[in-house]
Amino acid sequence: MHSRIGLFLSPVHETGQDPHLAIHRNLELVDLADRLNFDEAWFGEHHTLGWGLVGAPETLIAAASQRTRQIKLAHGVVPLSGHHPFHVASRAVHLHHLARGRYILGVGPGVPFDGGMFGLNPPEQRKRLDEALPVVLELVNGEQRITRKTDWFELADAKLQLPRYGHGPLEVALATSGTSVSSPRLIGRYGLSMTSFALPFALLTPGAPEHIGLAQQWKHAEEAAAEHGNTMHRENWRIALPVHVAETREQAYREVRDGYDRWLFEYFGKAAGRTVLAPGASRDRMLEDRVEAGGALVGSVDDVVDGIRRLQEATGGFGTLLVYAADWTTYENTNRSLELLARHVAPRINGFDRRPQEAVERAISARAEQAGGRTAG
Repeated sequence: MHSRIGLFLSPVHETGQDPHLAIHRNLELVDLADRLNFDEAWFGEHHTLGWGLVGAPETLIAAASQRTRQIKLAHGVVPLSGHHPFHVASRAVHLHHLARGRYILGVGPGVPFDGGMFGLNPPEQRKRLDEALPVVLELVNGEQRITRKTDWFELADAKLQLPRYGHGPLEVALATSGTSVSSPRLIGRYGLSMTSFALPFALLTPGAPEHIGLAQQWKHAEEAAAEHGNTMHRENWRIALPVHVAETREQAYREVRDGYDRWLFEYFGKAAGRTVLAPGASRDRMLEDRVEAGGALVGSVDDVVDGIRRLQEATGGFGTLLVYAADWTTYENTNRSLELLARHVAPRINGFDRRPQEAVERAISARAEQAGGRTAG
């Protein structure tokens, strides 16, 4: 069974805790997600701002591949502007083998904060993505040797020695966020999977219609796909946003409110230097504003089921919800939230709860029919 729910580990961890334990916490979460039948786990790559401690996600993916049974493991994402494309492709194929086909290569241009440390501005990061992406795709899924020279990498008659695992192609996904047009168009041009980050939309504007930006991303990708003879598949569209479930709505908000405030104001505000409070907005209502805008799902099982259904309807449909693990609460509360998602949210979204209920209703109906027959006799 496919839960259509995945885990996205940026991963961010509040400062002031043991980094060693924080790193191992990520593997523990993936172990749990695997047992709970989550479909996927994605690992981000960050090198600045203190909260994002994982600078070598391929090491965690390799470790997780040996500890898990069925969950797919993905880069979320490899910043192509900071890696030689041959090394990206080589690592991807090796991870595909280690995971026995359960690996997904996620790519993107890279975040501006990290780019600045390497002397790269956002336009240069985007340029490098455009140059590296077709090379990586050919090295990973093609058969041709590549000769290519740019101002930052060179290949001469290059081809990987190790074939990819299995006969099918290795899945490649491109990340997109905000109001970006270039990334969705690259996705359509090359027929890639799309991973959309819903985080930025609701940071500043309370009540902002989150789904409009997401739906527009899909439209751009479809248009570019049609221009290049490709077809987009909604089941290969992932949307990542924070999710927390508890037994009641009040409990869910109580569990994450303080952690959300620190994540928003300490991480995005102080560390990243972003303006996170819109003029006239109330700090006390920032969490509610985000949820109402569609930038997070927080509440009871019913609340989260309704939120996912609204997002599916507003976007026209997507394949997998990636639960952005934002480290807003205790490990115990996070584990319980993931369990509620797996046991009670996923089956209602996917319809896997229907047959058992149909069996109950059929048993009741059959008894009523038998009782009616005896009465008539």
